[in-house]
Amino acid sequence: MIEQQIAIPTKDGHTATFIAHPERGGPFPVILFYMDAPAIREELRDMARRLATSGYYVMLPNLYYRSGVMELGALPADPNAPERKRMFALMGSLTIAMIMDDTRALLTYAEGQTAANTEIVGTVGYCMSGRYAMNAATHFPDRVKAAASVYGTQLATDQNDSPHLAAGKTKAELYFACAESDIYAPPEVIAKVADSMKNANAEVEIYPGTHHGFAFPKRPVYDRDAAERHWERLLALYRRNLV
Repeated sequence: MIEQQIAIPTKDGHTATFIAHPERGGPFPVILFYMDAPAIREELRDMARRLATSGYYVMLPNLYYRSGVMELGALPADPNAPERKRMFALMGSLTIAMIMDDTRALLTYAEGQTAANTEIVGTVGYCMSGRYAMNAATHFPDRVKAAASVYGTQLATDQNDSPHLAAGKTKAELYFACAESDIYAPPEVIAKVADSMKNANAEVEIYPGTHHGFAFPKRPVYDRDAAERHWERLLALYRRNLV
């Protein structure tokens, strides 16, 4: 495996991006791995490495670079703790338009890398970034062939870029992995997404007995069986489409 961290130029500065890919056999399809709200950490780098070992050029960008933030460190469980309030403020500072600009910059960088095949792209987003993964599919429909949202938030809004509208804007296969208990994506929201994905190249799957964050090993809500199921679904999604 080859891994590195590169400062990739964007319209608004530079985003420190962790990149991992196999040493031999490229060029590899590109996977854009969008971080969740607690920011870049070794847990996410390990997940990027796991994806890369399956034969992908994985890019994990820092989305908080505009605020001069890279890693947030440990977060208290108390939702009113200053550290958590800071995280929510950072999360609220982002827009889909910003992240699509960043996505364009990431792909531009990858175009110059012999290990990357930017004509075949997959995306995945966790928590706040599920909507970014889906919007990448609609904003770059000629490149993104598969997109996954894992316990994504803001999945059904009244905006034109709402993830639940994505099926009508892309030919990519879409996958929504949803926790059964999730205050950020309650049953009525999941039902709206599922209804909008009928007759589309898409799947909305509810993981029984899980809570928001179940795929992250360092979370108290980590569910090993569900996490492994999500990996199986994710890799199968890419095997079907990133060829």
